[in-house]
Parts: sequence; structure tokens; C-alpha cells
Amino acid sequence: MDIANISSALSAVNASDPGSLASAVSLKMLDNSLDTNAALSESLTKMMENSVYPNLGGNIDVSV
Repeated sequence: MDIANISSALSAVNASDPGSLASAVSLKMLDNSLDTNAALSESLTKMMENSVYPNLGGNIDVSV
């Protein structure tokens, strides 16, 4: 986690309103979840691209 992002998120929180802390934490968790889902979707896309040729590498020709 980036310290600068945490600092800016905490500075945005109004200490007099306890609901704003919950809202800020909720938004940060949503942001982290979206980043994780983006990384997982990229991995899934690469895996699907590699499955176009499912028999690739299944046979080994060895001649001596």
C-alpha cells in the first residue's frame, strides 16, 4: 500500500463525522477490490489466449 494514498485518504476524512471514516474505508476497500479484479481479469485473458491451441506442446519428437 502506498503511504501517500493513505495519508491523502486520512486527510480527507472529517474527524467530527464518524460516518465519514466508515465511508472512506469502504471506498478504499472498493478501490483495492477493483485493482485486484483488474489484475485477475488480465491473467484470465492471457490464459484464454493461450488455450486457443490446446494441443501445443503435447507431442515431443525426439530423434537420436
